Amino acid sequence: MNQTRKRMADSIRFLAADMVQRANSGHPGAPMGLADIAVVLGEHLNHNPKNPDWLNRDRLVFSGGHATGLIYSLYYLWGYGLEVEDLKNFRQLDSLTPGHPEYGHTKGIEITTGPLGQGVANAVGFSMASKFVGSQVNSDTADLIDHTVYCLCGDGDLEEGLSYEACSLAGHNKLDNLILIYDSNSITIEGSTDLSISENIRMRFESQAWDVIEIDGHDFDEINDAIIQAKLNTKPTIIIANTTIAKGASELEGSHHAHGAPLGDEVIAKAKADAGFDPDKKFFVPEDILARFRCAIEHGDLLEREWIHRQKTLPLMEQNEALAALQNPDFSRINYPTFDKAEATRGTNGKIMNAIARGIPSFLGGSADLSPSNKTNLNDMGVYPKGRNIYFGIREHAMASIVNAMALYGPLMPFSATFFVFSDYLKPAARIAALTGIQQFFIWTHDSIGVGEDGPTHQPIEHLSQFRSLPNFYVWRPADGAENIEAWKTALEMKKSPSAFVCSRQNLSVLPKAVSGEASKGGYLLASDENATITLMASGSEVELALKVKETLNAEGVKANVVSVPCYDLFIEQDSAYMNSIIKEGTKTVAIEAARGLEWYRLADTVIAMDTFGASAPAGLLFEKFGFTAESIVAKIK
Repeated sequence: MNQTRKRMADSIRFLAADMVQRANSGHPGAPMGLADIAVVLGEHLNHNPKNPDWLNRDRLVFSGGHATGLIYSLYYLWGYGLEVEDLKNFRQLDSLTPGHPEYGHTKGIEITTGPLGQGVANAVGFSMASKFVGSQVNSDTADLIDHTVYCLCGDGDLEEGLSYEACSLAGHNKLDNLILIYDSNSITIEGSTDLSISENIRMRFESQAWDVIEIDGHDFDEINDAIIQAKLNTKPTIIIANTTIAKGASELEGSHHAHGAPLGDEVIAKAKADAGFDPDKKFFVPEDILARFRCAIEHGDLLEREWIHRQKTLPLMEQNEALAALQNPDFSRINYPTFDKAEATRGTNGKIMNAIARGIPSFLGGSADLSPSNKTNLNDMGVYPKGRNIYFGIREHAMASIVNAMALYGPLMPFSATFFVFSDYLKPAARIAALTGIQQFFIWTHDSIGVGEDGPTHQPIEHLSQFRSLPNFYVWRPADGAENIEAWKTALEMKKSPSAFVCSRQNLSVLPKAVSGEASKGGYLLASDENATITLMASGSEVELALKVKETLNAEGVKANVVSVPCYDLFIEQDSAYMNSIIKEGTKTVAIEAARGLEWYRLADTVIAMDTFGASAPAGLLFEKFGFTAESIVAKIK
């Protein structure tokens, strides 16, 4: 048995080495060091290459996304549709085998990884999603959701602060179906890990309420026994696998030089010869070994068929109905509130979210210890895992990365929340959401200098410009509750994009006329004068200010239009005919925003925005100090 396993592992090693060598780019060391673990893990992994979207499959996350030589070798060998030609095109333009794994691009990839630590938090998210869905559809007599989540990670992943946040939350929530396999090869790009880390990983994870198993990562029997034990544990488990980077390439085994550079033809040829492979054959897998790997196809298909049969034969009518309700949200069931008085948009947003939660059972989420301020508590909806309010603690980065995975899990529509200024802490996860096309809903309140007395550390200045510049990311900054509803209606339908709701701390007046359906296009003409010479543009709290500026101008005989732009990103996607109907030809255009506002220069002749950080004082005084009053803006327009 172990002799066959070794030949399987060597096949992985040499495929990975050949891929990197042909591309003259990549990371051969980790795939070769992890090959033995990958072979045994494949014996335990419940997955179906014929249907990568089977809901009850085990999830396998490669947090060390640079180890794509291992990843693509496995998906080729298991039968996910990759061919040898795809392996030969590793890291080439438009290939199915890019430098880091990309969700939706290569079959079998559960989530886009590469920035270290993301995959660890993603694995926690998949596990948390499974526990919530299981709480809704499992019963005392039968389980529809009973799979395992595996994550392969390395030293770099565990050095990132993100992994501390995520693993702490995993231990707190007793995620017993989560198995983290730590490739402990003691090597980073710069050399030995002794250069930068000396902590006791075992004690770290034990203190976070994990079970810890330590093994020789090249001993097949130890690997197998560890996975069996981990699946029986009642806590999340980390398997510390002591491995050798570039295992099998004797001249570079254990060297940091094998981390991120081709091994060289001579080193690879010697490694193949030492293992009994033909040193002249590249991208070669023995027929009997390929057949053994490809057993995953029939085995996985059988597992899914058994699962479907289980649904039909066991008394699971209520569970099936609950699962169907999660998988098929009916937005017509949402009874949106109405708003008739001044209110902060964080407040209107909270009421809208509660209406969505009452109509959509898959809508859940939480805040980074700010739900009373973010107004994101889902009333009478209970606490995770059985309820829909998740307490993430002060872990913004982990929260957003976890919610990314929850959104990709399948039947869930999750949100995360914090103050807008603290979006800095989670920016890498927001970027992955945009790049991957994940429908996460980011709730960011306290949106400007209107935060007031907490001062410049808590007042976002550059953040709107930053996130509006992010491709496939839609930032909504509503001016009142009605715009807020239009924002949510639009965002719920955007299945391949994240949306952010940037909401005020201070009360905002109800807009003087009914919000146009054109708000769903990102911008619309809110107020207009015939033969206007000025167009005022704004979002959020500054829309109310723009209307006051128009009133002052009108009193002085100057005609002006006001354009509300709740979503700048959608607005600039509109065709020229629509844009010209909103921004009237011949008018001077002025954009007003209590933030950096650099993006407005694309549309406006003049931008009245923040050139400095804020200050600590009541909000009204701050708007006056920084020139956001009707009188000050009219003077600048003149």
